[in-house]
Amino acid sequence: MRSRKSHTISAGHVHQWAIEWLLEALPLKAPGWKCTALVVWNIILRAAARTSSLGAASGDLSDAPSSQAVFDALDRGLPKTLKALENQLDRLLAGPLPSRWKRAAWTIAIDWHLVPYYGQPERSANELYYGKPTKGTSRFHAYATACIVSRGMRYTLAATWVRRHESLVTGLQRLFARIDARGLKIKRILLDRAFFNVPVTEYLQSRQTPFLMPVVFRGRPPKKKGPRRGLWWIRRQKAGWHVHTLRNGKRTVTIDVSLAYRTHKNRRDGKRKQQKLLFGSWRVSGSAQEIRQLYRKRFGIETSYRQQRQARIMTCTRDPHHRLLFFVIGLMLRNLWLWIHETRLSPGSGVDRTLELWRLRFRRMLDWLAGQVVALFHDGSTPSTQTP
Repeated sequence: MRSRKSHTISAGHVHQWAIEWLLEALPLKAPGWKCTALVVWNIILRAAARTSSLGAASGDLSDAPSSQAVFDALDRGLPKTLKALENQLDRLLAGPLPSRWKRAAWTIAIDWHLVPYYGQPERSANELYYGKPTKGTSRFHAYATACIVSRGMRYTLAATWVRRHESLVTGLQRLFARIDARGLKIKRILLDRAFFNVPVTEYLQSRQTPFLMPVVFRGRPPKKKGPRRGLWWIRRQKAGWHVHTLRNGKRTVTIDVSLAYRTHKNRRDGKRKQQKLLFGSWRVSGSAQEIRQLYRKRFGIETSYRQQRQARIMTCTRDPHHRLLFFVIGLMLRNLWLWIHETRLSPGSGVDRTLELWRLRFRRMLDWLAGQVVALFHDGSTPSTQTP
């Protein structure tokens, strides 16, 4: 029997859904008769689908306004405060979430994402996050994201911009507030190793939220005849569960530590190698190998970043609000792609759902969007530029 979810989807359908989500969540005020909200979002979709800048996207469309007009429209139409902007962006990400999701408890992955930045801040140094040098810079725009960890439904639920003077706990509080506002229940969270510290652990335990994250070793390893305590001593033990107390000055917090083994083949000599993996947790049960397999599900959020980079708008703007918008639009397009597969292209339902990603690859969906924008705003002439 043919599933009711099997439909014929065209490029026009995909373009219509993307525009509807953008206009509903971010209704820009039209600054003029030509640069309307519909025109602005189409140019932004073209730039995201082609991984180009707004200047390149508008320059290749004969009937499109200039990139400066698009930026002016964003300046006039977007909220001025970070809180109001993130609330609108959360509505953009929450568009596809069905109401039935409120009935179940979900495992959610929370990640810390640093985007390298090579320029100067717009207004204050607090706009940037300074960390370990990576890719030729120690300046970054820092974002924290929350993503559902479930096969075929790895939707990004929320994203927040974390500034220099803000702690990781502050970013977590904003993410949890938005997840709670949607009525979603949290079964457990899987965290990046950047969150392994006392303040984050205290906050999660105060919320009564089970968590799992990799252990971070700090300081020098003690001598073999040293005291039998600490993470370095646990690392020498056999696979299983151990209890550890984290300390930060006078503040202490107790967690469980799971020690598991991972075997892999060395790429150089082809020999089998064994590696010990330690995970800090609270109110998460299972054997050491079950804990290791559970945390492996978090790697799905790395896939969301890889696909988000395929829909990344290139820009040199200093405005952190514009950069946050462009970052979230890439995540929104991935959510749209997941929503199409879940509601239109995947036969079955629930655990019986069959994912058929070959029917519409993410890159192909982006090509469709770019083609639709060209059909609307280009007269067919060959793009050109002037010589000096």
